[in-house]
Amino acid sequence: MDPLDFARNGGTHHGKIALSGLERLQDYLTDNSGEVQYAVTGALNRNAKPMLQIVVRGLISLCCQRCLGKYPHALDLQADLLLARDENELARLDEDESVDCILATANMDVLALIEDEIILSLPLSPRHGESECSIDRPDSDTAKEKPIFAALAALKNLH
Repeated sequence: MDPLDFARNGGTHHGKIALSGLERLQDYLTDNSGEVQYAVTGALNRNAKPMLQIVVRGLISLCCQRCLGKYPHALDLQADLLLARDENELARLDEDESVDCILATANMDVLALIEDEIILSLPLSPRHGESECSIDRPDSDTAKEKPIFAALAALKNLH
């Protein structure tokens, strides 16, 4: 799509993307079944600058960094991206840290843009809550076993 034309005309595009179709996201996922819903809307901001509004919602499975188990992560992201016409405008707009800006290329890949936004929104260290992690919950088999130090104490009493 031509993003500048899309923004000027107030275009909208929405749909669903299978997680298995997001190639770069696969490195972060423990399970690639399912899909995310997205909407891309073109608009002009209050300064009449072209922009894209991206909304992505869905549930993905990440790896908990504490227990290495499956961590369900709800995506609910909303990003507003200003569109720069050329490299000079991009450099000028990037000086303002309060806005996100991308270069508007003639045939912008919307799927890649959505995947970029998903990856940027992921937590740096995904993990369950303190009481939700499987490492914090004793399994039924280990709960029946004596603690390891009790076994050591029993060995000490033998000598």
